[in-house]
Amino acid sequence: MFDPNNSGNRVDALFQPFLEQWTNYVRYADETTKMMLGGFDCNADSSAWRQQWFDALSRETDVYLRSPLFLGMMKAHIDSVIQAKRKADLSQHELDSLAARLSDVEQAVQSQLEQLERRVEAIGNRFGHPSSARCSEQIRSAVWAPGTTTDGTIGATPHEVVYQEGTLKLLRYGRRSVKFAEPVLISYALVNRPYILDWPDDRSVVRRLLERGLDVYLIDWGVPTDADHTLTLEDYVCRLLKNAADFVCEHAGSPTLNLLGYCMGGTMSTMFTALFPEQVRNLILLATPIDFADDAGLLNLWAREEYFDVDGLIDTYGNCPGDFLRYCFQLMKPVQNFAEKYVALCENLDDNAFLDNFLAVERWANDSIPVAGETFREYVKMLYQQNRLVKDEMSLGGAPVKLDAITCPLLLLIAEHDHLVPPRSTLAVERAVQSRDVMTLSINAGHVGLAVGSQSHSQLWPEAANWIAEHSSRRTWANWIAEHSTKRT
Repeated sequence: MFDPNNSGNRVDALFQPFLEQWTNYVRYADETTKMMLGGFDCNADSSAWRQQWFDALSRETDVYLRSPLFLGMMKAHIDSVIQAKRKADLSQHELDSLAARLSDVEQAVQSQLEQLERRVEAIGNRFGHPSSARCSEQIRSAVWAPGTTTDGTIGATPHEVVYQEGTLKLLRYGRRSVKFAEPVLISYALVNRPYILDWPDDRSVVRRLLERGLDVYLIDWGVPTDADHTLTLEDYVCRLLKNAADFVCEHAGSPTLNLLGYCMGGTMSTMFTALFPEQVRNLILLATPIDFADDAGLLNLWAREEYFDVDGLIDTYGNCPGDFLRYCFQLMKPVQNFAEKYVALCENLDDNAFLDNFLAVERWANDSIPVAGETFREYVKMLYQQNRLVKDEMSLGGAPVKLDAITCPLLLLIAEHDHLVPPRSTLAVERAVQSRDVMTLSINAGHVGLAVGSQSHSQLWPEAANWIAEHSSRRTWANWIAEHSTKRT
């Protein structure tokens, strides 16, 4: 293993916290694994025993990720990266030296990946699922797959771009059988790309809504440029989202719309509805954080002011780097992300559908994009650190964001095993709003599975689409005339 204490390695204080963190975790995981392997019953069901092993290791690792030791190393690593970035007058010699050190870290991670591949192969052989060179190729291509590089929006359903503002694109999907007057506007998160909601293989949220006769629009926020680092939450909620909503209402010939928000996009949709309640017919929140005080979610703990210097990060980088967010998300579930899913990959090498989905999810998860700096700063400070929304202390552009201003019907979609957004965080909105019609639908899934899981699409999304349809008004000739009059002008 790469030894951070080896004087032959070109490692300085910049990478020391990271390597110590990595080394301690690997040593800890290895010791725990050896202890569990020592009690292995050769007559036990191998798959059941293995799952028990992974579950136990995940629980132990979660404790470690909450420990003062880990939190201290995480803070030290982030602070050291910020300090290194601030050295704006690096000489070419220093740049070459930095590149060499980065190469050392890359080689160390590559070495760990190779060890992981050998470990997966050994596990596959042990449990009767021998792997092959194909397994290594699949792992390597999945982990190091490049993100989406095209300028167009990827998705399974035909659409057209009907409105643009800055990096924002508003997509409208096929509408041959629209039955309801109020369109659905989907507000995705600013993190990652929105095509997770338009997945192929009949697991598209967009398609479920279209099948029910709903008129569907989706906001693709795009990738913020360096010049966009000054964009604030007010810009996103009160200007960009407001302009998109106004366009959708005019384009569809309806004074109101159904607003569906996913994760951070749901939080922004909630703020929008509190500020402009007259424009939202129904609010649908999908895995949406509302109450940020619950430490059941690791992000709520890691984002605390004493552990995370968000001012230092944004003052230094401008925008929040996409890779930074990706590493945080992956580290929240290290056993699942760095071991368990690759064992499942080895077991399903002959299942083309599994492989296609596995690689598609991996590419999407690695398709990281930055978040506008001032928006990220405000989101972390106002919500994760100060929890202003549920405390009734939130304001945007001088206007108070009052959750009790929300009176429209509310649909809450919950993933019972959501490690990013604990269910209690979403459910807290019910206590704060004045809506009398509140429906909660939950599914045995995780944060991403809520959008693309086969169980979600066989059970949850048909019911959710029905709820939206039942809470919308039937389309009339007046709607059709208004829509086509708008197009002609």
